[in-house]
Amino acid sequence: MKKILYVFVLFSLSLVGCSKMLDIDSTRVVSEEHMWEKMEDTRAALLGVYALTKSALVDRNAFWVYGEVRSGEYSVPVRRDLMAIAANQLTANDETLEALRNWRRWYAVINAANVFIERAPEVLVKDDRYNEANLRVDVAQARLLRAFAYFYMTRIWGDVPLITASSESTFAAKPREEQEKIMAWVEQELLAAIPDLPLRYSVNEPEQLGNYYNEAPSRWDGALATKIAAYAVLAHLAAWQENYPDVAAYTAYIMDNYGRANISYVATNSLTSPNGFFFDKHSSQMFSFPGVWAHLEGAFTGHIEELTLAAPVVNKSAPDIYLNKERIINIFNEPKDQRFSIDTLGNPLNEGYFRNFNGRYPIFSKIKCIQGGNTDPYFQIFSSALVFSRLEDITLLRAEALAVLGEEAGATDLLNRIRENRGLIDYSRETNGDLVDAIFRERHRELMGEGHRWYDLVRYHKIKNNDPTFVRLIREGGIYWPISELVLQNNNLLEQNNYWK
Repeated sequence: MKKILYVFVLFSLSLVGCSKMLDIDSTRVVSEEHMWEKMEDTRAALLGVYALTKSALVDRNAFWVYGEVRSGEYSVPVRRDLMAIAANQLTANDETLEALRNWRRWYAVINAANVFIERAPEVLVKDDRYNEANLRVDVAQARLLRAFAYFYMTRIWGDVPLITASSESTFAAKPREEQEKIMAWVEQELLAAIPDLPLRYSVNEPEQLGNYYNEAPSRWDGALATKIAAYAVLAHLAAWQENYPDVAAYTAYIMDNYGRANISYVATNSLTSPNGFFFDKHSSQMFSFPGVWAHLEGAFTGHIEELTLAAPVVNKSAPDIYLNKERIINIFNEPKDQRFSIDTLGNPLNEGYFRNFNGRYPIFSKIKCIQGGNTDPYFQIFSSALVFSRLEDITLLRAEALAVLGEEAGATDLLNRIRENRGLIDYSRETNGDLVDAIFRERHRELMGEGHRWYDLVRYHKIKNNDPTFVRLIREGGIYWPISELVLQNNNLLEQNNYWK
């Protein structure tokens, strides 16, 4: 109960600090006077930063709305808010869109991380159980989460205010910094955090000896950010900047060390089964935010299942979003694909990714963690992990980088590694076309529903530069979201993104 109280206090403080910093003038409502005194306080506060990060990602299903729905490839039967997003009508007058235009939750993460970085050293003095090694690995995680928050915001809004210190009393309004400066700062922060992060926790890595906070590795695998997670964020950051030499360098570290981190490739049956890859938490969820049923982390909302599942998987007449049959066939256009393929009569040979293929609504069911493995369609409480990156993602991101850099042999080997794992024959230019195109098609199939699609489309069109409409959207800043009117009203140093003025 005390742990929960501490997390709640931190959550409250973070939201209040964020409001004062960017939105409104207010006063503190909770005192931190007795917060930073013992080891339990640092654990609760750090886990609170993780909780706030997850909250920012799942509120209004933001992770999937930003990353999947905006691609425009999903059909939307009923919900007008999702229709507007799919049509890039992001200034529509709608409660959900207004919430998604608001970056307040992300600044709650940043303020909580700032507070942790500043206050955690106090515990070093007050509690002999908390030592320098504990402090270093804890602060490294807080720095990584803060850097991740800024990286994520730059992909959504472009330029954002840069705030690297908390304030205990008053906060001045701050203007936006250019995203190039933000991303350079993010890279520096991640590189500074990496030396103090272990590959795994509680396995006597040099950076973290013994059981981390007296818990076994099974408690932390898939739940905490590691050295590998930092490199994964760095690789995506570099790809967003079109800095493919750095993508190659950062992904090389992961490819050389993933075994030591207890990370492996995912078998197709594990990827698509109810108790498979997205169930619970484990090391192969390279950087993720779990929803462990046994920890009471299941929820009705904040999971992709809420958007995609319907009858016959759950007791819901229609999904919020779905892929129509023509689009599915166009995406999964190679025979013997273990994820999804059809026979000569148009019937599915497997149902890992889709159920009810020949019904009115094909149901995207790749991710379907219902309760703690329950398959009863009447219990729509979900517990899947939100996975930002996994080994297949990094393998294909490295293939993308090598292909752009002209190292086609290396790129082809990596692409074939994924294709072979899914029952496909090796890539050939004669059959599969351009190598870069083939890599992005494989990312589309493999990572469907995992929040990558919109950002992949942006990168693809930057590389190929062959779609005038999308290129114009990139050039004019239309790939970013408008800023909430509430945020603009409460900070007169901010300006709306030019595309949305």
